[in-house]
Amino acid sequence: QVQFVESGGGLVQPGGSLRLSCAASGNISNSDMGWYRQAPGKRREWLARISWTGAKLYSSSVKGRFAISRDNAKNAVHLQMSSLKPEDTAVYYCNRVGEFYSWGQGTQVTVSS
Repeated sequence: QVQFVESGGGLVQPGGSLRLSCAASGNISNSDMGWYRQAPGKRREWLARISWTGAKLYSSSVKGRFAISRDNAKNAVHLQMSSLKPEDTAVYYCNRVGEFYSWGQGTQVTVSS
């Protein structure tokens, strides 16, 4: 069982940027990985995925603003977020795509002036 620790969240003004990181406790180099978020009172939402070969896919809500990347040598996945909007406020998580591992604690992103 792989565990995840997300970091890099915080308070940012609308239009600002943040870079989130996800550290995995085990080998994820052969897994497709994704970023997800959950806003208060809403269901967890898929945002972006990156295959083990590096192919990327984004949801329509973040396409063009967020960029996912991975560092297999460090078992890490990152999410570069720009042009942030108040509706991006949520707790952000990473996990394997498809068959999930246990969810980490996530990292809080708050977009507010």
